[in-house]
Amino acid sequence: MTDLPEYYFRVRENGAAVFRIDTENRQRRIEMDQIAVVNIRNGEVKPQGSSELSERDRAEIDTWVTERKALLARRDIDDIHRAVDTLNLTTQWAQAKATDAQLDEVTDALLLAMHDLRTMLVRKKADRILKTRDAESAHITGSTK
Repeated sequence: MTDLPEYYFRVRENGAAVFRIDTENRQRRIEMDQIAVVNIRNGEVKPQGSSELSERDRAEIDTWVTERKALLARRDIDDIHRAVDTLNLTTQWAQAKATDAQLDEVTDALLLAMHDLRTMLVRKKADRILKTRDAESAHITGSTK
């Protein structure tokens, strides 16, 4: 039998159920004892049943939470890159393949969604520019004193 990890994390909507894996029993069966539930949004770790989490348990859970957050962040940005590709493909479709009936079906929804997105992006970019300008101004003012 291959070496199994000591912990298994069953992914849930906002985190995971954490199991300790045990193969060191008489029947050589894989036993999974749930020891905790983790919420990655608020960082809460709830021991399950009569389980008391050891320092090793906590360290493994903390490592999983850190890795999971990084994975979800990478997926989020990857989804946005795919959305950009989809917008480009949609533009090509509208220009080269779409029928009038198809365009009538999607034009208003696309225009509103793109307007909403554009408005938010312009606002966020202006905020970043102002923040950068304020930081540079504060740095210059601070360095001349």
